Amino acid sequence: MELKDLLNRITVNPKIFGGKPIIRGMRIKVENVLSLLAQGMTLEEILEDYPELEPDDVRACLVYACALVANEAIENVNVEATP
Repeated sequence: MELKDLLNRITVNPKIFGGKPIIRGMRIKVENVLSLLAQGMTLEEILEDYPELEPDDVRACLVYACALVANEAIENVNVEATP
C-alpha cells in the first residue's frame, strides 16, 4: 500500500476526542497506537488488544507521525465535516 493511501486511514472529526487524529473514524487515537509502540508492544499484541484494527492502520499511524516530524503536508488525512 502506498504511503498516501495509508494516510487515508487517518481521520479527524471535531466531535471525536476534540479533533485529534483517529483511525478510520473509530474511537482509537493515533497517539494511543504510537504510545503502545513506544512502550514496546508488538504489532501482534496491539492487534490482539484492538481486534478492529488492521496492520495497515498501525502503519498509517507511523506514516502520520513521520510526516509530522518531517514537517510535510498531510493532505490525505480525511477531515470529517460536522453539521
